Amino acid sequence: MDALRTALGRLSLLYALIFLFFALMHAGIAFGPVGEPVIVPAAIVETLCAGAMLAGSYGVLGKRAWAWDGLIYSHAAALAGVLLGILSLALGPGPASAPLGWYHSVMAVALAAGLAGSFYVSRVRR
Repeated sequence: MDALRTALGRLSLLYALIFLFFALMHAGIAFGPVGEPVIVPAAIVETLCAGAMLAGSYGVLGKRAWAWDGLIYSHAAALAGVLLGILSLALGPGPASAPLGWYHSVMAVALAAGLAGSFYVSRVRR
């Protein structure tokens, strides 16, 4: 379980950095030729998702007593944010790009897998 704990904590940290990267791009900051249109609600949601993932990563890597519950909640919150983004792209008249669709799809799968792993560990530990 220690290896899974470390892996989920590090992946949560990586997800937080990815969320921050896209939050900055949706706030209007381009990284070289890579840029996205300014979408303020998306930047806000991605910043909140990054904060949730950072909290979950801190709990697991810091071996806090609330680590597994925190990891479950952080993955669930971030997954809800990504699903909200997918829904807004599907229903909204706003700009959509191929990298943005790819990003949402990959993050949804990764967060669902992390949520499943967190549930598994929380059940095994009882």
